Amino acid sequence: MPNGSPRPKLTRLLLPLAGVLYPFVVYYGMEKVAPPVFALVLGAIWLIRAPTLLREPGGRWMVAVALAYCVLLAVSGEEQLLRWYPTLISVFLLATFGLSLVFGPPLVERIARLREPDLPPEAVPYTRKVTWVWVGFFVFNGLMSAGLTLWAPLKWWTLYNGLIVYFIMAVLFVGEWLLRQRMRKRHA
Repeated sequence: MPNGSPRPKLTRLLLPLAGVLYPFVVYYGMEKVAPPVFALVLGAIWLIRAPTLLREPGGRWMVAVALAYCVLLAVSGEEQLLRWYPTLISVFLLATFGLSLVFGPPLVERIARLREPDLPPEAVPYTRKVTWVWVGFFVFNGLMSAGLTLWAPLKWWTLYNGLIVYFIMAVLFVGEWLLRQRMRKRHA
């Protein structure tokens, strides 16, 4: 495929877009679409993204677990399993951020170095702290999502996983950006 083609960008956006839309698709589609159909579509999306994910650290186990989840969903046909997907994604992200703290460099540092390869030495401890904040968020989010899956009505689960969680993430992103700007002014 030639460089600059829209296909690679589209495939990179496929999983995040599916994740954002997933709670609403489950909410509106649960009565109309059987879980094996959800599993087939979700599995296809993971397979489309697999070639890229397999080259990333932890990508193999992530793809393997996601596809195992899809197989379990397809074979069991259990509607309740549909609601566990956001928790699974939160566990993936928790593992990704958490393992980067152990095996380094922290994920936020890696992301920062993409924009600023010569990251100042004083910024490195800051990126570690921000990575810890995201670890805390993914623990909280995983527990909330699991709790709502187990004990809440579908409407509450959809509201949290389809809207509230993204509001919380936006607050984290904006808050971190504002703090970073303040710290840059202080060190300038």
